[in-house]
Amino acid sequence: ENVTIGDSVTSIGDSAFYECTSLETVSIGNSVTSIGDQAFRKCTSLETMSIPNSVTTIGVWAFNGCSSLETVSIPDSVTSIDNDAFTSCSAITTLIINTPLVGSTANGFVPTFFSDSKSNVENVTIGDSVTTIGDQAFYGCSSLKTMSIPDSVTTIGERAFYWCTSLKTM
Repeated sequence: ENVTIGDSVTSIGDSAFYECTSLETVSIGNSVTSIGDQAFRKCTSLETMSIPNSVTTIGVWAFNGCSSLETVSIPDSVTSIDNDAFTSCSAITTLIINTPLVGSTANGFVPTFFSDSKSNVENVTIGDSVTTIGDQAFYGCSSLKTMSIPDSVTTIGERAFYWCTSLKTM
């Protein structure tokens, strides 16, 4: 149910905890720099996950299917999040983005890593290191109620908040 990954670990490998359906909480040590492809995929009971500032990469489908995960906080140390890292995480209601990857020109940050999960997000906080919110970044987030955008954001892309019909506070 609970896993603590010590400071001697530097990488969580591909599929390391794949389908550990009883896993509820994970504490990752401050030496981990990468979370591999499908590392926590289908950990359906995972509710709490803290990604430390040491992590720079999150792999494809790393948290795919973590249907109990409610809060995601992405530190500014993260420079790469692969496609569909958080898809099918339908319980996510709070998203904290501290990394300047929002609006990356490669694929558009939020749509690719979050895709079908974003419809339940109610609260988004964007950190001071973010300067751009990309095209369609929060497109279709019909449950989004509050959005905190810092002064560091100078560009907001086309349709970034399209269909955000519940958005009341920005």
